[in-house]
Amino acid sequence: MTLYERIYFVIRQIPHGKVATYGQIARIVGACSPRMVGYALAALQSGSDTPWQRVINSQGKISLRIDEIENNLQQLLLEAEGVTFDEKGKTDLQQFGWEGVTWEWLNKHNMLNYEN
Repeated sequence: MTLYERIYFVIRQIPHGKVATYGQIARIVGACSPRMVGYALAALQSGSDTPWQRVINSQGKISLRIDEIENNLQQLLLEAEGVTFDEKGKTDLQQFGWEGVTWEWLNKHNMLNYEN
């Protein structure tokens, strides 16, 4: 599995109504940085089944892109899943943050072979 495929595989595990941070995904994937997670998401093909909208920054905000329409779309998609944002565009990671995967899941999917 390529790095991007591992990133997408992990992101597909984020449940409806939950969010994860770029750093969280990078730590799970291993041998990866939060920026690399962002690059992988930017490279997603239109119509992908990867729920890209569920990955936000460590401040609980949507990382702004050049395309403001995509920024609004990400927030709208998350709100449709029940994720709420305050007036500053921040979500409560304690409430909506994904707990991640277990060691058993990592081992089952051969994700422990990659160094962090």
